[in-house]
This record gives sequence, C-alpha cells and structure tokens, in this order.
Amino acid sequence: MRVGVIIKRLICGVTAMVAAAAWLVAAPVARSAEQQTLEIASKSGVHVFAVDLAVTDEERQRGLMFRRSLPESYGMLFDFKRDQEVTMWMRNTYVSLDMIFIQSDGRIRRIAENTETESDKIISSGGPVRAVFEVVAGTARKLGIEPGDRVATPILRR
Repeated sequence: MRVGVIIKRLICGVTAMVAAAAWLVAAPVARSAEQQTLEIASKSGVHVFAVDLAVTDEERQRGLMFRRSLPESYGMLFDFKRDQEVTMWMRNTYVSLDMIFIQSDGRIRRIAENTETESDKIISSGGPVRAVFEVVAGTARKLGIEPGDRVATPILRR
C-alpha cells in the first residue's frame, strides 16, 4: 500500500471517530417519560417548578449530566421510593446545582447549595430522605427555601 492511501484512511478513521464523539456529546439528553410539577412552600411564598422524574437506576445515575444550562423553575426529582441515606455527586455535571433533600413527609431535610461542577465529591443527605430535587445553583437562596420547608409533589402522596 502506498503511504498516501494509508494516510487518507487514517484521516478518514480519525474524522469518523471525532464525528461520533461530537454526536455523543451533542445528542439531546434523554428525559424521563414522566414529568410533574413540584411546589415548595417557604416563608417567601409557594414556588412552582416543572420537574423531570428520575425513578429508574439508569435515570438516577445519569441525572442532569452533560447539560450545559438549566432554565429557572425547572429541576430533576430523584425518587428513591423510601426514606434512606442518599449520596450524590456531580460527575459530568457542567451546571452548578442546589440539591434539596426531601423526607417522605415532604419536609426538606437539607440543602447542598452551589455544588462543585464535574466533581466526584460525595454530597450526603445528612439523614434518611425519600427524594432529592436538583435545581440551578442559587435557587434556594434566591427564593428563601430552607430546611423544614414543605414540598408537595405527586410522588410524596403515593
């Protein structure tokens, strides 16, 4: 084989790999089939959010990974089906988040604010929780959401 043909094939192979990688990164993030609304009652009022549910292991593992931005009043709700100690991380998550840890009675147990992007640091619930609600960083402070506030969403009525 001539050197020119080998170089052409190498270039074509590398180009295909780069295109495939770009497609994987740019592909729309799969959203859960189930969407709901979630309300948080705080001292400053009732705040309504549109949420995607993460209920399967795969959905919970992927979460908000690879997203470059999140709209206000939107979040992802991770349902763990029963109260338990929960740990989260920010691997492959490009947007800083507030993580709101929710007990099965709807009370907020803890809020981890302004999480570090692309980090494997463990973020703990600090006690048993049923769900975790992730929103864009700064939301909890901006809306005056605090531990003890109440969350209403259909999964907590099940």
